[in-house]
Amino acid sequence: MNPYLLGFLAPLVVSLLFRNSKNGKKRGVTVDVGGEPGYAIRNYRYTSPVETAWESISTLAELFEQACNWHKDRPSLGTRKLISKEMEVTKDGRSFEKLHLGNYEWLSYGEIFEAVCSFSSGLVQLGHNGGERVAIFADTQAEWFLAMQGCFRRNITIVTIYSSLGEEALCHSLNETEVTTVICGCKELKKLVEIRGQLDTVKRVIYIGEDEIQSDVSLAERSTSWTVSSFAEVKRVGRENPVDANLPVSADIAVIMYTSGSTGLPKGVMMTHGNVLATISAVMTIVPNLAHTDVYLAYLPLAHILELAAENAMVAVGCSIGYGSPLTITDTSNKIKMGTKGDTSVLRPTLMAAVPAILDRVRDGVRKKVDAKGGLSKTLFDLAYSRRLLAINGSWFGAWGLEKILWDFLVFRKVQAVLGGRIRFLLSGGAPLSGDTQRFINICLGAPIGQGYGLTETCAGGAFSEYDDTSVGRVGAPLPCSYVKLIDWPEGGYLITDSPMPRGEIVIGGPNVTVGYFKNEEKTKEVYKVDERGMRWFYSGDIGQFHPDGCLEIIDRKKDIVKLQHGEYVSLGKVEAALIVSPYVDNIMMHADPFHSYCVALVVASQHAVEDWALTNSIKYIDFTDLCQKEETLKEVRESLIKAAKVARLEKFEIPAKIKLLPNPWTLESGLVTAALKLKREAIRKEFSEELSKLYTS
Repeated sequence: MNPYLLGFLAPLVVSLLFRNSKNGKKRGVTVDVGGEPGYAIRNYRYTSPVETAWESISTLAELFEQACNWHKDRPSLGTRKLISKEMEVTKDGRSFEKLHLGNYEWLSYGEIFEAVCSFSSGLVQLGHNGGERVAIFADTQAEWFLAMQGCFRRNITIVTIYSSLGEEALCHSLNETEVTTVICGCKELKKLVEIRGQLDTVKRVIYIGEDEIQSDVSLAERSTSWTVSSFAEVKRVGRENPVDANLPVSADIAVIMYTSGSTGLPKGVMMTHGNVLATISAVMTIVPNLAHTDVYLAYLPLAHILELAAENAMVAVGCSIGYGSPLTITDTSNKIKMGTKGDTSVLRPTLMAAVPAILDRVRDGVRKKVDAKGGLSKTLFDLAYSRRLLAINGSWFGAWGLEKILWDFLVFRKVQAVLGGRIRFLLSGGAPLSGDTQRFINICLGAPIGQGYGLTETCAGGAFSEYDDTSVGRVGAPLPCSYVKLIDWPEGGYLITDSPMPRGEIVIGGPNVTVGYFKNEEKTKEVYKVDERGMRWFYSGDIGQFHPDGCLEIIDRKKDIVKLQHGEYVSLGKVEAALIVSPYVDNIMMHADPFHSYCVALVVASQHAVEDWALTNSIKYIDFTDLCQKEETLKEVRESLIKAAKVARLEKFEIPAKIKLLPNPWTLESGLVTAALKLKREAIRKEFSEELSKLYTS
């Protein structure tokens, strides 16, 4: 054969073989399950759901103790030393706190085990009785983790509360669970003191930090009947008066985790030790070569199951965990003093979890810098990016081998340095990750992203994409701890018999599925079911479809609640009910795209009211359609919506950032509303898909 022809054909053949082998890999396989009929998939490597990855380990307390024994002298939890704190005043007179942080100071696994035992004993000496609950109301930090493990050693259930939770939800969470001891940080102590009269059962407060909150401590001691102690003091008392452990069993409740409250007050999800352990055991199988040599950056809220499970998984194998915060991650983060280092530059992590909003910021920041430089720098970046994109998409003609190394050295090395230069795997969860951002991170950081799907009710367990799956828009095959089943939702038009892929409501079963909602039996019975084989299932309300290789894709939501890019929940119906009171609104449909941080709205204008306004303000127009397109009209109607939103006390993210004003009413004949004049959302989205798209792109 002609050598030139061979040289041309060989890369094509290899590229096709590579793509076919990747596309042909079965990541999930069908499985026979009980309960409601559906289309069920399991992980291809495990015939039954994984409960624990360690022989004779059935609780988080046992797992922690084992890790401390195995890795006694290795660094475990690290915290940066605060060198200085100062206020920086901008030209417009606003003040911002800036921090100068030093190197990480580490505790060994042996030291944290001693600290946990001391804190556990200190709780007893403080008067905390068995059966009472402890709430942790603080930002993510080493003391949060130590407090959690200290509670577990006494079989104390912890109640996790977001540090950003509002006053009403905070009171509800503490009172409903009848918490007697609260562990809190500096700013959280102030919140507790402010609502002291509304707390029914709190007796003790343990604060993290020393000098900077003495005034708040004094106020709490003067104005309440609480016993107020420092974290260090509780450890000291426990160290001097040790008490034997009272370890839990697998079925004991480890955590009552309050959700962020998508509708009304937050619900407390009850998680057993066995539930969380099942998810951790599954995570061990999907992070490639997870070992004690890894370094993990912890900065997401530990009150969220994603971070809580991740940190426990890291500790299980002896990783080093360095604590940071979203405002100090990089050298250019808001709270980092100019000229000093952010968390990633000092820690140089190999692993980290991230929410899509943070990854989007990294992408946008890099692109902005590249565009600003222009010239040769931009040309090189665009060329390198396109070459690597070809490779990641499976083409042999992309940048592989030496060429990849060259582009990494010449172009992408500076991008990788933003996160420390050593990231080898990223875990993304909490919201959908856009395909554009996923590809950008794959190429510029040179690391795979595992995109996960799970809920608080399933201990974050559900599905997770494997490190070698370079597809976008999917959340992978079921985790080894879970079965994922699709069931018909005829009302929405989603059936497991649909072609080319089965579609339906996502139902998750396995040992990771939690017990239910605290003191909410009605809601628990609504979304949790136990089948005839004894498996517990959670009905998610999300709509998904399974690809031929067994990977799941999320395509819709049964309810009209949408999670925005930054994690806020928007109840479309609630907002619509609040805004339709505007005199200019005949009908309204809110729309929220999970890949954006704001909502938009289609507004059917009330012709009489809008034309009256135009006449009063001498606005000239050809016809009503022309009037609805005028900037003055859009501005007037949107201001009216903002006014209605304020009256209804809507959050800023619930108010539509952009609107499209429509001149023609939605009628039964048009097919856009039901006989009861309720919105047909899917029909409206299809009818006005172009308008909705323009609201997000214009």
